[in-house]
Order: sequence, then C-alpha cells, then structure tokens
Amino acid sequence: MAEAIKKEHPSCCVELHELTTKGDRILDAPLAKIGGKGLFTKELEQAMLDDAVDLAVHSLKDMPTEVPDGLVIGAITTRLDPGDAFVSAHYAAVEDLPVGARVGTSSLRRRAQLLAVRPDLTICDLRGNVNTRLAKLDAGEFDAIVLAAAGLKRLGFERRIRTILPRSVMLPAVGQGALAIECRAGDAAILSAIEFLRDAGMTTAAQAERAFLRRVEGGCQIPVGVYAEVDANGQISIDAMIASVDGQRICRSDAHGAGEQAEALGTALAEELLDAGGREILKEIGITA
Repeated sequence: MAEAIKKEHPSCCVELHELTTKGDRILDAPLAKIGGKGLFTKELEQAMLDDAVDLAVHSLKDMPTEVPDGLVIGAITTRLDPGDAFVSAHYAAVEDLPVGARVGTSSLRRRAQLLAVRPDLTICDLRGNVNTRLAKLDAGEFDAIVLAAAGLKRLGFERRIRTILPRSVMLPAVGQGALAIECRAGDAAILSAIEFLRDAGMTTAAQAERAFLRRVEGGCQIPVGVYAEVDANGQISIDAMIASVDGQRICRSDAHGAGEQAEALGTALAEELLDAGGREILKEIGITA
C-alpha cells in the first residue's frame, strides 16, 4: 500500500510504523473467547487518534462495524479474492479428507460451514500469522487448514491453495478480500491522497455486508457469512447466512436491489434471517440480536 501511494504521489514521503495488536499478541486462546470487536484494530486506531500515524491499512473483515469517533474509513480497495482457501499437503478438497480428519481454523464461521458439509471432521483451533499456520500444517499437526485466499495471494503463497471453497459451501466474512484504509475524519489531505484507492463497487458491497453484520450485533468471530456484489448496472445482490457452531442449523437467504439501497437491503436481510431462526442460534452463543 505504501508503494501504491508513493507511485500515485511521487512527492509524498511515506513512513511505515509497525504496531502489534491484541489479536496478534494473544495466540493461546480462540479468537471467539478473547473478544471479537477491535482485536486487530484498536491499537492502530489509538495511534491515529494520538497523531502518531496518519492512516492504517486493515483487512476489512477484521474491522468492527462501528468506527471510533474522530476516525473514518477513507477508502475501501478492490476485492482481491473473497474466497476461503482449502490448503493441504495430501488432499485436494474437503470431500477427499478421511473421516475424523483434523482441520485447522480460528473462525467460528468456517467451523460451522465445514461441519455442515462434513460433520465427521475434527475442527481444531489454529492461531498465528500465515507463515505460522502453514508451518503447523507442514509439521503434520493438521490434515488441512482453511485460510483467506486473499491473504495467501498477497503474501505470495497462492501455490499452496488446493481449491477455493465454493460460496454454496462457504460464505466469506464481511469484507473478506478487500482492504480498508482508515484515517482521521477531518484530515482532508490524507483523505484526498487515498481517494485513488477507493473502489466504488466494493464500497457499495461493503455497505450492505457491514449493515447486515451491524444488525446481527456481530463481531468478527460469530458464525455469520455474507457476500455482496454490484453488477455493471449498479444492482446489488447479497447472500448471507447465520449458522449454529456445530453446523447443524443454517439460516440462509439472499436479497437484490439497487446499489443505492445497499445498507437498507443488508439490514432487511439480517432481520429476515434473525426471524427465521438466526436469533435463537446467536442467543445460544451469548449474543442478543
């Protein structure tokens, strides 16, 4: 991202500041147990509020639906790949795994959807950065792992992907595959400088997806998946689901309409799924929607 900004604005001086978030530090507990909202953003946001840095680049899927006062998402980039990647040294696809195979993931969303199609699998918690997760797979701790395809591609690990799980099996997390550039709300210079990174279609899709998640009161670690896309005519389609952690119950539906109605459509779809059983599912894991 720094190189893209320097290329667009050759006279701009870009300095990188590395910060470690709570989600990066605590690796010995499932994400769902240490809190979903802000795990990978809070320290970066505080640095911006303290004027220590001017902007932060996040995976959009890691961002809470509510941005702190004084900050704003200044740009959402083109979505690289929204899919979830199946990675394994010995098996080509989920259906090829033997009964009881150990599959690593830190996501309740992935756990639920995997168990929906393969209830015999043993789903094991997997934390750490991409290199760490791949190393654990290579060491034989898991038969397969599931990671965001975009992350693997951005880090140069695309060759490790055996297959991208179809959305009929695995709906992605909100905003998966896109990057969000966050900055101070009143910083006109920074907002202007990053405008070239903004993808209009993905911004509209994100409005629908984040509205859905906001209505179900969800952080990044609940069994919810949603995917929206905007066609050439500005029409938006949204596919979403709420699942029980064991994958035995899935409430799923879709919605379509004008892109200008993105937020309203996302909210209405959430209401539909909550009324169809999603509210009871979420209540079981301690979420009141």
